[in-house]
Amino acid sequence: MQFGRHLHTIPELMYDLPKTGAYIRLQLDKLGISYKYPVADSGILATIGHGDPKFALRADMDALPIQAQPSNLPSFLDPLKSITHDGKMHACGHDTHMTMLLGAAALLKAREGDLGGTVLLLFQPAEEGGAGGKKFVEEGALEGVSGIHGIHVWPDLPAGVVASRDGTLMAAADRFFVNITGRGGHAALPHLTADPVVAAAAIVTSLQPLVSRETSPTDAAVVSVSRFNTGEGASNVIPDSVSMAGTLRALTTSHFVHMRKRVTKVIEGTAELHGCTASVRWSEQAYGPTVNAPELVSLLEGVAGQLVGSDRWHRLPEPTMAAEDFSFLADAVPGVFTFLGIRNETAGSVHGLHTAQFQMDEAQMPLGAALHASVALNFLSKHGRGKPGREEL
Repeated sequence: MQFGRHLHTIPELMYDLPKTGAYIRLQLDKLGISYKYPVADSGILATIGHGDPKFALRADMDALPIQAQPSNLPSFLDPLKSITHDGKMHACGHDTHMTMLLGAAALLKAREGDLGGTVLLLFQPAEEGGAGGKKFVEEGALEGVSGIHGIHVWPDLPAGVVASRDGTLMAAADRFFVNITGRGGHAALPHLTADPVVAAAAIVTSLQPLVSRETSPTDAAVVSVSRFNTGEGASNVIPDSVSMAGTLRALTTSHFVHMRKRVTKVIEGTAELHGCTASVRWSEQAYGPTVNAPELVSLLEGVAGQLVGSDRWHRLPEPTMAAEDFSFLADAVPGVFTFLGIRNETAGSVHGLHTAQFQMDEAQMPLGAALHASVALNFLSKHGRGKPGREEL
C-alpha cells in the first residue's frame, strides 16, 4: 500500500512523469529487476525471467488535470499537500494500477527461477489521451510477446469482484473540436447577423440522429457534445463565433470510421445551412475498441475462481462505452483487460472515475497484484517451460 500512497501524492500528466518514473525505477532497483528506460518517451519496460514464451503485464502511469477535493481526500493525505498539485489528481486509479504491477513484480521476482519464460512489465505513460500504448507498440516493446494482461479499477462493481468478457470490452473513441464562425451583431437585430449560437445549437441536436438513425439497434454508438462556449461579452450581443467540443464512441472500427466522417459532414453542413462556416478538428490519435482474446478470458476466469471464488467472477454481458489505449496493445498481441471492483461504502470508494471525489479501496490492491502475477504464471505454465497445471501464489 505504501507504493500507492506515495504515488497518489505525486500526480503527473501525460508523458511528463519525472517523479513517477523515478519512483517506479527506484522500486524496481530495490527488487533487483532489470528494466529499459525510457520507452515510449517516459515509460519503463522491466523484465523478469528469460526465454520464451513472453507474457506482458501493463499499468498506466499518468494522472488527470483535476483538482482533488480536500474534504474527500484519503485519510493518509495532508489536504494542504494536495493543493500544491496544481490541479492534478490520480482520479482514474492509475496510481493503484502501478502499485498492483509493482506488487506483482515482487511476487514474480520471488519465483523467477520457476517461471519457465519471461514476464515483461509495462509501465506506460499517457493513457489519458496521449496514446502511450501505441508508442510502446511502435517501439517494438511487444515483439515476441504471446499475450498481455491489464487491470482497471472499476467503482461500478462491488469491491473484490473480477470482471471481463470475450471480444469487445470497451469502445473506440475520439475527441472533436469545432469552431463555428458567423457574423455577430446586436441581439435586437438578428436578421442582420449570421448567428453562430443558433447554428451551434442546431449542430448539437443534428448529431443525435447519427446514433438513433444511422446506428443499428443491435450496435451502439455515442456522440456527446461536452463543451459549448460563446465567449464572454454583453448579453445583448450575438458573438461572431462559438466553439464546441465532444466525443464520439462506437463498438466497431468500421462503424467508428463511418461515424467520424458523418459527424464532420453534419457539423459542416448544419453550419452552412445557417449561413455560418465550421471547422472540425479531431484529436491526433483515436483509440480503437479494446477486444479481448477468448482464450485469455478463460484463463482469467480460472485464476479469478481460485483467488476470489466463482461467485466473485463476473463475465460481463455487454461492453462499456468507455475507451482505453490498452486497445493498441491488445491489437498487437492477444490480450485480456480486467475490471477489478472497488465499490465499498465503508472505504468511501463510491464515486466515479474522472471525478474530484474519486477514492480507491486500498484493500483491493493486493488482489490486483495477485491477479497480475497469477495470470502471467498460469500463461507461462500452460504455454511454456513452466510446471504443468494452474499456478497458485
